[in-house]
Amino acid sequence: MGASGSGKTSMRSMIFSNNPASLTSRLGATIDVEQNHVRFLGDLILNLWDCGGQDAFMDSYLTTQRPTIFSHVGVMIYVFDVETREMNKDLEYYRDCLEGLTQFSKEANVFLLVHKMDLVREGERAIVFQRKVAELEKASGETAVKVYGTSIFDESLYKAWSSIVNTLIPNARNLSKHLRIFAEACSATEVVLFERTTFLVIATSSPADSSESFSSDPVAVHALDPKRYERTSELIKSFKQSCSRLREEFNSLELELAEFTAVLDEMTKNTYVLVVVHNPVIETAAIKMNIQMARRKFEELQGDSLVS
Repeated sequence: MGASGSGKTSMRSMIFSNNPASLTSRLGATIDVEQNHVRFLGDLILNLWDCGGQDAFMDSYLTTQRPTIFSHVGVMIYVFDVETREMNKDLEYYRDCLEGLTQFSKEANVFLLVHKMDLVREGERAIVFQRKVAELEKASGETAVKVYGTSIFDESLYKAWSSIVNTLIPNARNLSKHLRIFAEACSATEVVLFERTTFLVIATSSPADSSESFSSDPVAVHALDPKRYERTSELIKSFKQSCSRLREEFNSLELELAEFTAVLDEMTKNTYVLVVVHNPVIETAAIKMNIQMARRKFEELQGDSLVS
């Protein structure tokens, strides 16, 4: 949901259709509701409803289409243009949407994206974003919301959408638990599981409190780049697009640097795993062997996760 021109369709095309940011300007305005059934993790189907933001459509969603739009909602994503001149009207529509969720989908998670942050001067972004967060949390009342600043031109979009999708994956915590076990077996600093098509993060071996390092490795998790997940998603998707233009298929990636070793390889038919190791003694061949041995277990876990 969100006003016309806020960037909803552009971000959807980048995340789920793998279109580069440079092509989003060619996308037309959304007419009424565009429904997409996205296959995620093989057997999990995400029903995405991209709702046009023109006033006539918004008024229809909140009146005659209200039961249809707001019933059986798992997540509502409301997009705000950071430079909109009609914030009061946006907030009015947003509060009406919250009322619709309260009436028909009380358990729905609410994510608010302050979009087009690239239009704000770099030195002012943090201040502008915090101001927006305070404004949106106030407008949300007692509804718990998560607010992200996003742009199609950097990794912030992947951070927001990874968090959104993670709430829709049943038993995601169990996947994280077994990733921690796998990380310990590999003496890895960190292990990250990505969805194959979108390259959104499904789960990581890092505990919820990243200051608690599970690994015996001297490099603590909290010392790693806090934007590492979304940057990896962005870089790998760009690399895959480059491979496609050359009519080549992306399969795996190995990096052996002075500071660390990283292996990105298939874990299951629907996922990739990234293993990061700072111990120089561990060879990439050993990491790849551990991944191969863990595949059957993670196929079972993925199946259990989707039917839970």
